[in-house]
Amino acid sequence: MFFAARQPILHADQTLFAYELLFREGLENVFPDIDAEQATSRMVEGLQSTLDLPRLTQDKPAFINFTHDSLLNGYPMMLSQDQIVVEILETARPTRRLLDSVKELKERGYQIALDDYEHDSVWAHFFPYIDIIKVDVMVTDEDTIRQIIHDIRLFPQIKLLAEKVETHDQFQRMISLGFSYFQGYFFSRPEVMQSKRLDHSSMALTNLVVQLSKNSVAVDDVLKVFEGDANLSFKLLRYVNSPLFRRRNEIQTIRQAIVVLGEQELKRFVYLLFSASVGESKPAELSNMSLVRARFGELLMSARAMDSQAESAFLVGLLSTLDAMLNTSMEELLQSLALVDDMKNALLHGTGIMGESLQLVQALEQANWTKVMNMEQRLGLADELAKKLYLESLEWAAERQKASAAV
Repeated sequence: MFFAARQPILHADQTLFAYELLFREGLENVFPDIDAEQATSRMVEGLQSTLDLPRLTQDKPAFINFTHDSLLNGYPMMLSQDQIVVEILETARPTRRLLDSVKELKERGYQIALDDYEHDSVWAHFFPYIDIIKVDVMVTDEDTIRQIIHDIRLFPQIKLLAEKVETHDQFQRMISLGFSYFQGYFFSRPEVMQSKRLDHSSMALTNLVVQLSKNSVAVDDVLKVFEGDANLSFKLLRYVNSPLFRRRNEIQTIRQAIVVLGEQELKRFVYLLFSASVGESKPAELSNMSLVRARFGELLMSARAMDSQAESAFLVGLLSTLDAMLNTSMEELLQSLALVDDMKNALLHGTGIMGESLQLVQALEQANWTKVMNMEQRLGLADELAKKLYLESLEWAAERQKASAAV
């Protein structure tokens, strides 16, 4: 069995740039008690034989740690140069042989990063071949950062990546210093800056989501909503005519679009709009996370022969990031949504079958394999089923976001 965790790396505008893949030997979400050389070897082997790398990273680059010896042995060349960024671990020694290996990787088209960089003039020999320098902002003082910036000024291809960004102030400070990429808990646990309520338009869309989740769709009622909003109608037509559905003839009327989409796909479209609209000022990764959680809940209910709960589990997953998107407590937000108590309890307390689904997908996001295994056993799921459903959910969310890009 192979385990790997992933952590997003973002641009300054908080759009997704890449993921760092972190080796995990077993069920604990911590680096295992093995040497780094073995961890690198097993990561490369696992990515080759077990995991579909582009699927795992949604076709974004994967930052992977390589030790001194693994670089000399050419391990990075076992993975495609257009899929990975080679991270030279901080324990690597800047020897002539290492420099030769780095040159060869560069000639073969690999991107190369210095991980947890500790500034030393000897690394200047490597700068012509380096694309990214990762700086741990928790342990590197600002004077050192400024020195690094000064010393790489002759190498404009080098971008700086701030690691372990944990606060909004750190993030803004690193932007002002010229960092291009960012990684840390701040992005996975967005800091509450100020309360933001749903505006009138978002509230209408939110309540439409809730209504669609409870009742069979009445075409005439839904039609009135779309016909009352030209922008919404335009988006619906763009969506239904997207390549995702491979229709021979274009759909030209709102009623046609509603009927042809069908109840399930119409709901998904509204859910997608909802996720995008309330999270437009937040990282796209947060919106994507809500879609992944939603699809996972739906698939899990089906796997447990609870199809009647699939739609509700979908909506619970979709709403689960609403507090982070709006910088407001979930308790406050749920006061304005007409959800049944089971759904509210799932969102607030993680209870009930929908709450269990949410807990399981959150454990998968965090690579908390102990919790994943325990929940699989408690829910009577086959080994590895949760990971399989999670990968399917990642793929589904990526397809939906691609279809909505033109909307």
